[in-house]
Amino acid sequence: MDFEWTEEHRMVREMVRKFTDQEVRPLAAEIDRKEEIPADLLRKAAENGLMGIAIPDAYGGSGFGEIGYCIMMEELSHGCASFAITIAAHQSIGCMPILLDGTEEQKQKFLAPMARGEKLGAFALTESEAGSDAGGIRTSAAVDGDAFVINGSKIWITNGGIADIVVLYAATDTAKGPKGGITAFIVPTDTPGFSVGTVEKKMGIRGSNTAELIFENMRIPVSQVLGKVGDGFKNAMGTLDYGRLGLGAAAVGASREMLELSVRHAQERQQFGKPIAEQQIIQFYLAEMGARIYAMESMVYRTAAMADRGEKFSRESAMVKYLCTEWQDWIVDRAMQIHGGMGYMTHMPIERFYRDSRINRIFEGTNEIQHLVIARDLLKKGKY
Repeated sequence: MDFEWTEEHRMVREMVRKFTDQEVRPLAAEIDRKEEIPADLLRKAAENGLMGIAIPDAYGGSGFGEIGYCIMMEELSHGCASFAITIAAHQSIGCMPILLDGTEEQKQKFLAPMARGEKLGAFALTESEAGSDAGGIRTSAAVDGDAFVINGSKIWITNGGIADIVVLYAATDTAKGPKGGITAFIVPTDTPGFSVGTVEKKMGIRGSNTAELIFENMRIPVSQVLGKVGDGFKNAMGTLDYGRLGLGAAAVGASREMLELSVRHAQERQQFGKPIAEQQIIQFYLAEMGARIYAMESMVYRTAAMADRGEKFSRESAMVKYLCTEWQDWIVDRAMQIHGGMGYMTHMPIERFYRDSRINRIFEGTNEIQHLVIARDLLKKGKY
């Protein structure tokens, strides 16, 4: 296996690192406080090709694939989780369903402007009674001539209140459930019958917009069905493979930021007449943080390479999501401990990273669900 970065990958890392340091990091505390991403920052991201970095250039993207996307997510997450998640929800689970199953016409009409950053995307699957049980959705889509009439609602939709295009999953045959009864639709948010309900207040990733979406007799033409009628659940699960991988990359970036801040603090903070870095327990914390980050990085980019080769990576993506987010929580907790009372203060980034980290074990499929995904695949194959 060759884990050597190509020159293109090095260029992507350098570009996104510079963008994060110059444009994202200085705004991170303000984004958290004001609970919104500045439109100008999204515009600058689009100008730098970040909004479609994984999307082929034939559809308006930068064409750097999943490795390039994971590099971007890692670097952005050094600066601001809210901004990184906004980009992720747009690209990895907003654009990706259309890239996976869209017609050529749909890709040119909807995906290309999304990849160029002209339109912001979102992924609408979760409902009040269909969280981990994603196949239990009740939002309905009924055929009416050359259109589907959609009624229902979605909750906790990232980018939901600011998106221009939403990929929506609705039940077209409740008797079939996830096996042929759910259909995906491409929905511009200016469609009559579409409205935004509650915009949520959250413990962390406060700058990331999270909203309720409501559909009242919303008519969607047949031309905006994504993939085949009844195949929506398959599209959603395939999309989430990419989302979980990107979330693992974000965990790597945030964890590295915590380690770097902890090393610096341990070398500067004096207790008992010497730097706390000379205390064995602090050295052990730093060592384990570094070891876990090395394993996380290895998992992420090995899996990203599988995705770019067109190999199936559902089980590996679930493993990445589960372990990287669990370990990120452990790492940010140790960073808080190393910083002591100072880390708990709101003027320090540790406190924000601590709050932002917790959601990662819940969304994109809870870590308990990842256990099921991994176990079912192992039992099906009977081996690793």
